[in-house]
Amino acid sequence: MNDLGFIVGEIASAALTFALVRFMIKPYQYTGEGRYAGLPLGFAFLGVSYIFMATALSSSDPSLVEEMKWLQIFTQAHAFAFLAVTYYFSKRPLKQNTRILWQILFSILIVGLISSYLIVFVHPPFMLPSYKTVDEYFRGFNIIFASYISVYTLRSHASKPDPKTILAPLGYVLLAFSQYSSLIWSLDTSLSALVGAYIIRLTSLLVFLFVSYKAFGAPRNARLENRV
Repeated sequence: MNDLGFIVGEIASAALTFALVRFMIKPYQYTGEGRYAGLPLGFAFLGVSYIFMATALSSSDPSLVEEMKWLQIFTQAHAFAFLAVTYYFSKRPLKQNTRILWQILFSILIVGLISSYLIVFVHPPFMLPSYKTVDEYFRGFNIIFASYISVYTLRSHASKPDPKTILAPLGYVLLAFSQYSSLIWSLDTSLSALVGAYIIRLTSLLVFLFVSYKAFGAPRNARLENRV
């Protein structure tokens, strides 16, 4: 699998992710609750991170490549953080303290994302810590966030099974494994681990798309209990 194959993988991942955003925005539209805005935002940032990596892989400008790679890891980390925070608050009682805490965390994530972008563009990439080291740490956090969501959705379905979204936990499990496989590649440059990461990621996004269509795409009376 050459660079062209990886570029196609990133573009395909971005296309699937942006298709998901169309469905992921439904819980927010149905309820008007701001805490569900993190679901489409998380997947949108995930899609943007794939675009950044596709740009880095296809560019011949070294400075642009460095900027895109840094933007990719920052954006992807915030995507997983948005998703984890959204699921954390999704079933909590709608009390004033809950709303305030969500707004604070949401604001922190937005400020953190903007600040990371400013760091990349204001400070030359060579002044930042080792990209490889930072990437490995961020992937570790991504694995933790994806694993948390996997456990959360598994427990949610165990207590109240829903056949329409029963595969949602599998999507997050695969997403966590994709990050783990990428981490293995970063540690030992195993090409099979990198190729596996792309395959697992695309599979997870297809699972999400299938589940999202069943939960929110088919004409029916939508219910918030569908756990995507």
